[in-house]
Amino acid sequence: MSRLDSFIRRLEAQRSCLNHAAVLIERLDGVVLELGLGNGRTYDHLRELFPSRDIYVFERRVAAHPDCIPPEDRLLIGDLRETLPKVRSWLVDRVALAHLDVGTGDVAANRALALELVPLVAPLLREGAVLASDQTMDCPEFAPLPLPDGVAAGRYHLYRRR
Repeated sequence: MSRLDSFIRRLEAQRSCLNHAAVLIERLDGVVLELGLGNGRTYDHLRELFPSRDIYVFERRVAAHPDCIPPEDRLLIGDLRETLPKVRSWLVDRVALAHLDVGTGDVAANRALALELVPLVAPLLREGAVLASDQTMDCPEFAPLPLPDGVAAGRYHLYRRR
């Protein structure tokens, strides 16, 4: 498979999983977290899915399209390992959906980062919340969810907070 085809499949899986997550949390109060802004495409999609929810975005350095940059009061800049602990006091048990998209081309580095982020993200999610991730998130607090039709196992991941 070409890198272009792989990229397209990843984006299609991401969109399908986020659309499915929106249905799964429609009756659950809470905010949305976007962990990794990138160029802002996913944040823009989340704004369409959740027009009445607060969406907080975490990013190391903003390099998004100008139309896809969140308001300053919803944007937390810095390394996730430093910014997530700082928000714990006011976000603990308030998150209905977290989307984690921090993968790079380095499989080992991605896995190591995911292991570091699990204990920082898990306490923020309220019971029944959903985590959508490009990385496997092994954690006893997360129950894997079935993926939407058309999404290959391992391409993207959905979890429910127990």
